[in-house]
Amino acid sequence: MTAIDYLLLGHMTADLTPHGRTPGGTVSYAAQVAHTLGRRVGIVTSTAAGETLLATLAQYAALSVRVADHTTTFENIYRGTERIQYCHSTATYLTWDDIPAGWLNAPFVHLGPIAAEVDPRLIHRLPPETLVLLTPQGWMRHMDADGRVHFKRFYDEDVLRRADVVVFSRQDIVAAPELEPEFAALVKHLFVTDGASGGTYYHQGVPQPYAAYPVTEVEPTGAGDVFATTLLACLPQVGHDMGRASRVAARLAAACVTRAGIENSVTPAEVQSALDMVKDG
Repeated sequence: MTAIDYLLLGHMTADLTPHGRTPGGTVSYAAQVAHTLGRRVGIVTSTAAGETLLATLAQYAALSVRVADHTTTFENIYRGTERIQYCHSTATYLTWDDIPAGWLNAPFVHLGPIAAEVDPRLIHRLPPETLVLLTPQGWMRHMDADGRVHFKRFYDEDVLRRADVVVFSRQDIVAAPELEPEFAALVKHLFVTDGASGGTYYHQGVPQPYAAYPVTEVEPTGAGDVFATTLLACLPQVGHDMGRASRVAARLAAACVTRAGIENSVTPAEVQSALDMVKDG
């Protein structure tokens, strides 16, 4: 089994677009970004047998795939700033036993559920020295009979206390804004993103606003995943300083919305430029 230092858990999705099926989901965007930042990435996921979209992820990560009847399939419909989302099928639930033994000691672990497919309890079995990033969007969703995605309240104190970094969008909690201060009271590093408006960084409960970089937006899908992944994946390059990491993350999230597709998410030149920007403080 290939040695890794950045472990991703979650479903790769097939996103239905006007141009056909494309790879999506947190693990897809995260793999490309973490790889470009120099991490050795491993992905634990689940798809249908023979899923051709996995070839894109294999460029950036070692894969451990649990075979399912279907690949998790999403469709995003944008109406201005509003996103209407449908989940047409889901793959298999992921548990601790799906993680290859050789990957259990990866220093960075990113839990990236997209459709409540990752067992939250596995966070408690990770070594205490593991730095854990949680993007809980997938635990904040339920699907109605037509597959339309709706908000579901997620609040697990034990899980949140174990996570080192948590990132979600303010749009994710429109139906329950009280979750923002509740999460902030438990999580050491909480980032609540707000698109072009920037967002708020809570360090041990103390809020500090941060700004986004102004760009011409082409496609917003994946920006939050790029931001979150960068926070964790760039830590070795910024002296494990979360403030510097957040500046790199904001710059790369801005870059990714200027074009579409995970293969065009961020470039090595953009990564180096963002790192150079913060190297002197």
